[in-house]
Amino acid sequence: MKLRTKYLLFVIILHLIALVLSYLIFDDNKLLFICSEVFIIISIIISWNLYQQLIQPLKSLSEGVDAIRDRDFNVKFLSTGKKEVDQLIDVYNQMIDQLRTERTLQEQQHFFLEKLIYTSPTGIIILDYDGNIHQINPKAAQILSIDEKSLINQSVNELPGNFVRHMENLRSGDTKTIKLNGANTYKLQRSYFIDRGFSRDFIMIEELTAEILAAEKNVYGKVIRMMAHEVNNTIGPVNSILQTALNMDVLWLGHHSDPLKDALQVALDRNQNLNIFMRNFADLVRLPEANKKRIDLNRVVTSVSTLMALKASENNIKLELDIPGEPFYIQADEQQIEQALINIVKNAIEAIGSNGLVQLSINNKLKQLVITDNGKGISYQQSNQLFSPFYTTKKDGQGIGLTLVREILINHGYEFSLQTGVDGLTVFNIQL
Repeated sequence: MKLRTKYLLFVIILHLIALVLSYLIFDDNKLLFICSEVFIIISIIISWNLYQQLIQPLKSLSEGVDAIRDRDFNVKFLSTGKKEVDQLIDVYNQMIDQLRTERTLQEQQHFFLEKLIYTSPTGIIILDYDGNIHQINPKAAQILSIDEKSLINQSVNELPGNFVRHMENLRSGDTKTIKLNGANTYKLQRSYFIDRGFSRDFIMIEELTAEILAAEKNVYGKVIRMMAHEVNNTIGPVNSILQTALNMDVLWLGHHSDPLKDALQVALDRNQNLNIFMRNFADLVRLPEANKKRIDLNRVVTSVSTLMALKASENNIKLELDIPGEPFYIQADEQQIEQALINIVKNAIEAIGSNGLVQLSINNKLKQLVITDNGKGISYQQSNQLFSPFYTTKKDGQGIGLTLVREILINHGYEFSLQTGVDGLTVFNIQL
């Protein structure tokens, strides 16, 4: 039973008893009976005023409690003129103002956080209490090459591509740097935050490719320039001495076949080869900015195929073209793109060895150039090092071919990947 109901029942019963008693006691004395009735009426009026002053404010405050329960922080009360009740109302109004301010701040912070997550250059995947994906920002969707809505409420272990391999064993607080497709480098970090008293994890995916490539290029650039400087300073004078000695006929009079002269010629040729070797490295460092012009990629691919056809046929390797009938125009540096394709096709031929197929295909709709070969393939360990300077799997390789390809494609702003699929085919994919 509510307090106001109890109060009203008490007042009604009390005054009914008083009326009955006044009738029984003062029935013979009309004056005293009238006075008692007046007293009872005054008591009823006072009781009603007390109800208005005490119970009615409590009713209003009860309505305020209901408003708080409904998260409506706009309900406030006016002063009644009664000191005790007004103190309670003042405290309630101050509490409502504070709650409204806190909610506004919370909403602003939540909006800012949502905006920050949405526009962050770092991929962010937020998990729910069960470890399933609750939210994924556009950058993470771009890195994973998926539609963000398709992964909501899915497990992290259902992420596409090679990310699953690295994420499934990533614990809260762990950080891991990975390299995918031999080209792109990412930093994975898993952490947690407290939501409503419970822990929730989130995963950050930060792309480090540009920073690592810049630092890497700076390092190997310094090394190559130092090597080229020292080698050239040595080879130049030595070649000059050797050439002078070989051209002095007086030294070789009467000698039709001299082992010393032959040895000097071999040394001179070796120095020339060393000079060419160092020049290849120097060309990697001095690669100019791409002079982009409108070119027909079909014509470039056909030209590369014709150029490499003889080398392929020597090893019984077939070069196959799958290009559209109409021209496919792109903005690119023709010489650089041609050089990159020559290196890619050359690597594919060497990976096959003999008796195989290299296919060059252009997808006009997807704007992709794909070079596929059925060679020995690339292991997972090799794929992490393929585009690193000086790394090579060939016995006599220099380790600059794919590095040069990487630099050319990056200069053009093309995304690329190199990997061997489950079908055993190795695919070099260039997104134009």
